Amino acid sequence: MSELRHRRGDGDGNEKVETAGESDHVDSEEEKVLEEKYVDELAKSLPQGTDKTPEILDSALSGLSSRWRNWVIRGIFTWLMIGGFCLLIYGGPLALMITVLCVQVKCFEEIINIGYAVYRVHGLPWFRSLSWYFLLTSNYFFYGENLIDYFGVVINRTDYLRFLVTYHRFISFSLYCVGFVWFVLSLVKRYYMRQFSLFAWTHVALLIVVTQSYLIIQNIFEGLIWFIVPVSMIICNDVMAYVFGFFFGKTPLIKLSPKKTWEGFIGGGFSTVVFGLVLSYLMSQYPYLVCPIEYSESLGMTMDCEPSGLFRLQEYTTPAFMLPLVRAFGREKINIYPFMIHSLALSIFSSVIGPFGGFFASGFKRAFKIKDFGDVIPGHGGIMDRFDCQFLMATFVNVYITSFIRTATPQKLLQQVYNLKPEQQLQLFYALKESLENRNILNLIP
Repeated sequence: MSELRHRRGDGDGNEKVETAGESDHVDSEEEKVLEEKYVDELAKSLPQGTDKTPEILDSALSGLSSRWRNWVIRGIFTWLMIGGFCLLIYGGPLALMITVLCVQVKCFEEIINIGYAVYRVHGLPWFRSLSWYFLLTSNYFFYGENLIDYFGVVINRTDYLRFLVTYHRFISFSLYCVGFVWFVLSLVKRYYMRQFSLFAWTHVALLIVVTQSYLIIQNIFEGLIWFIVPVSMIICNDVMAYVFGFFFGKTPLIKLSPKKTWEGFIGGGFSTVVFGLVLSYLMSQYPYLVCPIEYSESLGMTMDCEPSGLFRLQEYTTPAFMLPLVRAFGREKINIYPFMIHSLALSIFSSVIGPFGGFFASGFKRAFKIKDFGDVIPGHGGIMDRFDCQFLMATFVNVYITSFIRTATPQKLLQQVYNLKPEQQLQLFYALKESLENRNILNLIP
């Protein structure tokens, strides 16, 4: 078979005959060099939060060394963020859910902007539009699932909403198919590999950001304590690891993040376990924080309940290794909330596995030679820089609740009943009535 050939100028007026394969190879090498050059430029062009400081604060700290200057800046904005977090908790579950959605969108934007900046040199069509379309589609599916789970009883009584509930997953899949077809039609022969890479980029971003925010919302509905305690543990671990590493750190922990030390890792882990136990003990005393969030037509969102056994003091025999400590207080048994035992598992995860979310983000940033995802928070970076560990923690909490805590509730069972056909609902009604009568439960109702 004859080879396809074409002529390429050598820059001196001469021509060189090349095969099509050689030409493609040359083009790909040139583009590779161009990409590497653009990644280097990206590292300089993207905003970096750790280098951005308000002018007033910058001038006030001008006399400090860069090390202590960064310490003060990080400290100031850490306390500001903690204060903001407390205000959101005071605002209630709705304020927290809206915040989770806003954080999700900002994190997605920071990740997508890196991909857009890297490949912008090629002029790939529709990348940003498709990315945001898939974000909207994913949110429609996941947040729709939450609405159906927790507000389905009310939604089913509204005619036009009942259609959306019944065919929610079909509608979501149809919307995704529109984006899928849109992507295929946007393919350009020369950039197939890059376009498919960005398609994968978008979906990984959706997996990391949207799915995790959906799980966070589910955790909130289980009771604010299942959201506040894990989030606070990650914050405590991050702060205390930085403090211990700043003052005592000498032994490097991992190459991906050279500033992380074993001293910081161990000190942060121990502090998180102690902090988690104390916070869990305090929060378990308030029904507002421990009751699941349910919807009532007359009251709206309610968090009023009789606390479950998890949040009632119980007496436990002290383990042998703790006996000397407990006997110092003249006791051999201790009264604690069972939730504190679960919080111990959460704190161990947040201090041992949680930091690997940050290491993953560090490796991602190093791949693109950037220091931060953005510059929203001076001294810290972008929103994603602060929530890299939170997303991993949210998944663990949701899995933990599903595996060890959650039980069926009348509200969720009733939602499933409303999705049955009328004849099936009647069949269930008569079967349940017969069972209650046989057990003399109906006779006990006054």
